[in-house]
Amino acid sequence: MTTHLPRIKARMAIHAHRKVRGLLQGEYASAQVGRSMDLNDLREYVRGDDVRDLDWKASARSNQMLIKRYVATRKHVLLLVVSTGRSMAAVNDRKVPKRDLAVFVTGVLGWLAVRNGDLVSVAWGDAESAHARPASGREIRLEHGLAAVHDAIDPAGPPSDLTRLLDHVARVVRRRTIMVVVCDEPVVDDRLVAALRRAQAQHELLLVTIGDLDPTRETVDALSDVDTGAPLPDWARGDAKLRAEYAALLTAEARDRRTRLDRMGVPHERVVDHESAVPAIFRLLERHRHGRRR
Repeated sequence: MTTHLPRIKARMAIHAHRKVRGLLQGEYASAQVGRSMDLNDLREYVRGDDVRDLDWKASARSNQMLIKRYVATRKHVLLLVVSTGRSMAAVNDRKVPKRDLAVFVTGVLGWLAVRNGDLVSVAWGDAESAHARPASGREIRLEHGLAAVHDAIDPAGPPSDLTRLLDHVARVVRRRTIMVVVCDEPVVDDRLVAALRRAQAQHELLLVTIGDLDPTRETVDALSDVDTGAPLPDWARGDAKLRAEYAALLTAEARDRRTRLDRMGVPHERVVDHESAVPAIFRLLERHRHGRRR
């Protein structure tokens, strides 16, 4: 039974203005390369389109800027790699399930690619297993991939291991793709850096992190840690000094993660709720497009 893509489309209709959705589609299309000389149709110009594709005569007749769309010379492959360890079964500061956000981000990117005529492959995994589905341009295949990601995220499941997942993808995916990694907020250690660099050498790499819960916030309720099953300690709410020290540690880890990714030249965005997801995807695609031009 298909449920994820219809919900994603409905949520986009609620949270994303029509112009924003047009910009997203324009940014996705501008991230691709190659086209034929066969004209497909015309559509309204959106920021990021190549001005050389403007149809001036048609624009004058319709009183709006229109872009020529050509039949692509080849299909591109968007590889969506999702970390599905049990930490993804938690909620974040906005009380939003991280699993829902991961599926939403993955679905939006996959849907844009399918609408653009490209192929989409979904890979997912944790510390014990990893899987990858063949690339397809059909929505039903994307729906099946989203369902597999959703079902793999379980609070009783294995822990996350993004490095292991990237190693698996490196072995089974040989062709060059646009790889978008969707994960929680990992510690970017030397082992993960090596895996990211290997992925970066083979693919055009982008990364989306799903924001976690900060236990030092004053509004944190009595919750349990998904990874350990233990309740959050009393100091998370009662000891101001320890709370401040732990908050500083989290801030330092986030700063180090951003710094390392920036130094590697990996476009990245952090998502904390559905409302911020679409603008974050837009910024990610825009950074990717600008990075390719340098």
